[in-house]
Amino acid sequence: MCQSCGRPFVSPLAADAIQPLCRLCRAQFYGFQRARSYAVYDDALSSAVVLLKYEGVRRLGEWFAARLAEMVERDPEAWQVDLVVPVPLHPDRLRERGYNQAELIARPLARRLGLKFGSYLLMRTRPRPSQLVLSRAERWTSVRGAYATREGARVDNLRVLLVDDVLTTGATLDSCSRALQKAGAAAVLGLTVARVLPGWSRQGTRARKQRSSTYGP
Repeated sequence: MCQSCGRPFVSPLAADAIQPLCRLCRAQFYGFQRARSYAVYDDALSSAVVLLKYEGVRRLGEWFAARLAEMVERDPEAWQVDLVVPVPLHPDRLRERGYNQAELIARPLARRLGLKFGSYLLMRTRPRPSQLVLSRAERWTSVRGAYATREGARVDNLRVLLVDDVLTTGATLDSCSRALQKAGAAAVLGLTVARVLPGWSRQGTRARKQRSSTYGP
């Protein structure tokens, strides 16, 4: 996989490179320094994420946090961070849902790792478009400049562990990372439960479409 963003390589030749990085990371495209996910967003994991995100099965947040903590503990030198921050929801979406699924994962993760928890540091300033399925370009447009640090937030020279449920294009982690670094963060590392990969995640896409007919966007 790419040693920066964690995307699996299609060609084995890329993995044998002196510096195994994907095309985007060679170009320093992302604002975050490192990203990893627990598993591919397949049908089983998609169903589990839906239970947490829309059915209120909050104990799944603890289970996901335990899996992410295991990843960090297996390679502590790569995950030297000062605090854990969840990707925030827009206030309208938070009122509608009643909770932030990323926070339900990030809070117990911070506790397991013995780190400070900074849910107050980031905010989403612009709501997500109403349509459920967005193209890659639409995803980047929808989150560009959509996150900011709160007034008075202190992240100077801190290494931040940014947590979300699913990594699709990397646009959300990128936007949040740029906001944190603009506020003075030394580095931002991303951890997500699932990662969407073209060709590996078709069943997960179908599950999202089926969910939309039941829950709306």
